[in-house]
Amino acid sequence: MYQTMKEFPKEQRPYEKCQQYGASQLTDQELLAVILRSGTENCTSLELAEKIYQLHPIYQGILALPHLTYENLIKIKGVGPVKAVQILCIVELSKRIATCKAKERLQFTNPSTIADYYMESTRHLTKEQLILVLLDSKNRFIRDSILSIGTINASLISPREIFLEAFQYEAVNLILVHNHPSGDATPSKQDIQITRKILQAGKLLGIQLIDHIILGEHQYTSLFQEGLLDES
Repeated sequence: MYQTMKEFPKEQRPYEKCQQYGASQLTDQELLAVILRSGTENCTSLELAEKIYQLHPIYQGILALPHLTYENLIKIKGVGPVKAVQILCIVELSKRIATCKAKERLQFTNPSTIADYYMESTRHLTKEQLILVLLDSKNRFIRDSILSIGTINASLISPREIFLEAFQYEAVNLILVHNHPSGDATPSKQDIQITRKILQAGKLLGIQLIDHIILGEHQYTSLFQEGLLDES
């Protein structure tokens, strides 16, 4: 109906709408259009935003953004290097804001707060990622590190490398966190077997495995809470 943003009624232009009513009143498409600032000769910024939201083959709309890469974005006519970088930075800012909010609630004796904290950084990954969290005797944070990327199995992860890192940083307690890209946080038999193996090794070395938390899409499983670390 309108060929350029200037032809839109003033109250329908994203910039003016934001100024008058606030950013919360903008649609997902309008928010991205503001970031893009301009479209092309035959495509308004709103239409360009819609093309970006439809770019991913699986995720559509605003959920597509965390899954898009620089290479994906610059393939769209009207999205050059500057706009691509701006979009990627906005996505990263949103992740960091969510992580900062979760950090305020973080308690290493409370699996739900641990899941909230790590979920934002792992929920859009396409591969499994195993994170080791090291704690002192009072369950205070020492550091975390990524142990592996890819399918979590015994051939890739051994108690030896876990406890070498624990000794290096004088950790007394530790937590394992890993994501399931499928979104289903149900632990596999392999997850349970590896966790029990690490638990037993820790008992011999005087280092306690507090929990192994599996992250899915807005869900998590604590192997400790589910009683899956009990010896049987």
